[in-house]
Amino acid sequence: MLDFTSDIADDGLSSRTAEPARDNDRVLLDAYSNAVIDVTERVGPAVVRVETGPKVRSARERGGLGSGIVISPDGLVLTNSHVVGSSKEIRLRDTEGFVTDAHVLGVDPDTDLALLRADGARDLRYASLGNSKSLRRGQLVVAIGNPLGFESTVTAGVVSALGRSIRSVSGRTIEDVIQTDAALNPGNSGGPLVSSSSEVIGINTAIINGAQGICFAVASNTAQFVLSEIIRHGYVRRAYIGVAGQTAPIPRRHAVVAGVDNKMGALLAQIEPDSPAAKAGLLPGDVVIKLDGVEINGVDDLIRALDRDRIGRTLAMDVLRMGRLRAIDIHPVERKPAR
Repeated sequence: MLDFTSDIADDGLSSRTAEPARDNDRVLLDAYSNAVIDVTERVGPAVVRVETGPKVRSARERGGLGSGIVISPDGLVLTNSHVVGSSKEIRLRDTEGFVTDAHVLGVDPDTDLALLRADGARDLRYASLGNSKSLRRGQLVVAIGNPLGFESTVTAGVVSALGRSIRSVSGRTIEDVIQTDAALNPGNSGGPLVSSSSEVIGINTAIINGAQGICFAVASNTAQFVLSEIIRHGYVRRAYIGVAGQTAPIPRRHAVVAGVDNKMGALLAQIEPDSPAAKAGLLPGDVVIKLDGVEINGVDDLIRALDRDRIGRTLAMDVLRMGRLRAIDIHPVERKPAR
């Protein structure tokens, strides 16, 4: 005689354990949905549609379309420089359909960022810039914009990678770019990439045609630097040393041998010929950890350190080369802004 008692008992146990598993999945799904909904409700009203070109267009005249994010109640708007281009006529449309003209305060093609001011608009809904340095791979992010003309579109994904480098419209390299798999399309450019805490941690800037789930955003720390420079000078005045690099971790054994506390540094990938960096003896593979007494924990820090106050001065730079600490003197020069 066959005994099915144990099998029946096991089936009953499996069904009972499956029910709590489904409940847990439902709770997790609700938490994910609630996070995206909360971000959308808080940041969505601060996202605007950026239209360029004449209001009444002829057959030969075309306008542009992109997105932007309001970052102050008096009408400061961040977007991409390639969205506004050289257009003299710019309009902003919010989620309620209100349209206002805007003008360009400054552009920085090297980071593909532009700062606009809405004309005659006050007490606007706005979003705050977060700290992109605190991002981790796999972190939930939400992208809001106007892809292909469809207004107020929301997509969600994760941070796929950090410290990427892409080419800007000026041909130079944009460093420390965020890679995400949030679905982006033409028209999302200039819109915000937002964390689950409703902080703008990136400005969407590029997609790869033909690829799926590979999109990029300029880090919010870079955007904050560009924003402050444009407000202060009308353009980004930078010192120039002639390097390209990315944020990279410092192996613990190298940090211990060198006696430094840095966990991250600016890894130099390219050195331009006849540049201040080349004249100072810097080499590809060097990791910058300090410049002029300022600790360098990544490319963002190096970019911010190369400001107008360090133009024309001889600066002390600490680098790790093959795991050993080296002191180098470098003399940055001013880089002329792109026209």
